[in-house]
Amino acid sequence: MENFNLQMEKIIASHKTRGEKPKLLLHSCCAPCSSSCIERLKDDFEVVIYYYNPNMDSEQEYQTRKDEQIRLCKVLGINYMTEEYLKEDFYSAVLGLENEKEGGKRCAVCFNLRLEKTALKAKELGYDYFATTLSVSPLKNAQTLNSIGKGLENKHGIKYLPSDFKKKGGYIRSIELSKEYKLYRQNYCGCEFSK
Repeated sequence: MENFNLQMEKIIASHKTRGEKPKLLLHSCCAPCSSSCIERLKDDFEVVIYYYNPNMDSEQEYQTRKDEQIRLCKVLGINYMTEEYLKEDFYSAVLGLENEKEGGKRCAVCFNLRLEKTALKAKELGYDYFATTLSVSPLKNAQTLNSIGKGLENKHGIKYLPSDFKKKGGYIRSIELSKEYKLYRQNYCGCEFSK
């Protein structure tokens, strides 16, 4: 099994050696998950959070998470970009996969949808890398996420930062930071099928 955390650390070390601080567009599913990822990356990258999550089961849930993400970014002094709630993006992407088990094909399609939008935005705006906070969750498969990210790197010509943010206590740290900043923490990924 690949060690995505080690791959990320080697990339960071390589840039440090050259005195570089690359620009990273970091897709975020929510403020709690982004908290420990931002903490981990902010000294080595110019991090900008990208909130695009059409998989949310309601506009209210989307807005609540978006507002919390913005609040956290402001507290931490991190720039951010957000997209409107475009639930039709998600439903058209997963059409026919509604009854798939959690963590299966539907989730991979959803990951691809969000990561591809991030990759395209990163390329459009001249970022050095794109990545996602999703791997901080113990319920998300880092192998699947990194495989999708690498495929999108090849497809669109924008570098993907390999990662497994749950490593080195990343998930536990996200819980600690969520308590510290009193962040809204949900108990499902956001889509109606995961409830």
